[in-house]
This record gives sequence, structure tokens and C-alpha cells, in this order.
Amino acid sequence: MTDPVRISIACHGGRGHTARLAEAVRAGASRVPHTEVASIQVDRITGREWHRLDDADAIIFGAPTYMGTASSAFHAFAEASARRWLTRRWQDKLAAGFTNSGSMAGDKAGTLGFFATLAAQHGMLWASLGLPPGWNSSSGSEFDLNRLGFFQGAAAQSAVDDRSGAVHKSDLATAEHLGHRVAELTRTLVAGRRALEP
Repeated sequence: MTDPVRISIACHGGRGHTARLAEAVRAGASRVPHTEVASIQVDRITGREWHRLDDADAIIFGAPTYMGTASSAFHAFAEASARRWLTRRWQDKLAAGFTNSGSMAGDKAGTLGFFATLAAQHGMLWASLGLPPGWNSSSGSEFDLNRLGFFQGAAAQSAVDDRSGAVHKSDLATAEHLGHRVAELTRTLVAGRRALEP
């Protein structure tokens, strides 16, 4: 495969923790050869960036979890994506998601479920985290990948009174794993489609 696959990370950064996760997702995806990764801040998205999402082979959604769902800035972006829904512009693209909240569980499953539903409404193909849960046995460690035990996407926990944007090492590594997994799956999907072209 000579042409690069294109991945866009559509994220609202909140207070900095989710933006750090987005950087880790980007780093993981960028490790896969022939992959172009663009990060888009959905609270200040431009017309050109909307078109970048349209042209992407995969879109990874990211937002902090506030009150059991994605941030209001991400919800505004999701509602604005209805124009793409009307034309099925994102049909059959790969999709995935990541989120952060103050508590270990923190209703992050609600946010990841919202991302998956948004992707399904657009006719996208959802990529799970693809990891077993970590830190769930006496031999486990808080430094295990997927230490919080989420399956739909990458999940992280940060103290609610932290203003530094610091994210646990395991959560960053889990986000990096998600980016790498999505890039690998996207390469496979794109290569298959190209092979089937007449």
C-alpha cells in the first residue's frame, strides 16, 4: 500500500486531560506506516476540518465525561454532523472513541456508548479497544493496560481537582494502544477495499 490511510481525531479537550489522551491516540496511530493523523478540536472546527473528516478513512471521537455523557461542546459537534448524516458522508468509515472522568467508573460507559451510537447513526464501523481488563486480580497492577476495564474504547481517570492535565501512565498507554489498533484496522480495511476495486 503506497497511498497513506487518513485518520482524524475529533476531540474536545476539556481541562487538558482528554487532550493528553488525544495526543497518546495520535502517537499510537502514527506508529503505523503510511498513516496520516490529524487532530481536530471540535469546539472550534473549521470548514476545512469538516472536509478533512469527510475525507478520513477513520474518525476517533474523544471528549471528557461530564454528568454521564460527553461534554456539551462535543454534543454540539455531534448535532452539527447531521449534515453529514443526511448525505451518508461518513458511511462505512471506521470509528472509535476515548474519554476521561474524575472517578474510576465515572459513567464513562455512557460517553463511549454515545460515541458508538453516533457512529452507528452515520453508518460507521465501530472498533472496540480490543484488550482484556487489567488490574482485576491479585497479580494485577494499576499499570496494566486497560486498568479501568472498559471495552468499547479507551477510558481514563483524573483527579477532579487536578489542573495540570496529568493522566495516569496506564491510561496514556491504553489510549496509545487504541490509536495503534485503529490505524492497523484502517489499513486492513482500506487495503481490502482497494483490492476489490474493479
